Amino acid sequence: QVQLVESGGGLVQAGGSLRLSCAVSGRTFSSYDMGWFRQAPGKEREFVGRISRSGGVTYYAGSVKGRFTISRDNAKNTAYLQMNSLKPEDTAVYYCAADDSSSVGRILKYEYAYWGQGTQVTVAS
Repeated sequence: QVQLVESGGGLVQAGGSLRLSCAVSGRTFSSYDMGWFRQAPGKEREFVGRISRSGGVTYYAGSVKGRFTISRDNAKNTAYLQMNSLKPEDTAVYYCAADDSSSVGRILKYEYAYWGQGTQVTVAS
């Protein structure tokens, strides 16, 4: 069983930064590509970005590209989402997810087998 725990959410002013962490336990962290998703009130959960198991490949949704950066530390079993230049429309619950497939282009939530509980990010205008 794989457990994912997000942390680092909070309230930030527009233009500010936050770094979210996703600690993974239960299985070999480096066996998974990791994704980040978010869900705003009344909206569907949407893809934010993904990082390959080696950390060498990342890709992002257009709405966050250039502002958000995903990284990982396999020695610490942790993935990160660095969020800069935050906007009020970034307000959402952010989730990390693990995918045991290494196929490129997996951006749909059903493609990810394991999920964290989410952490709230609120960006004030």
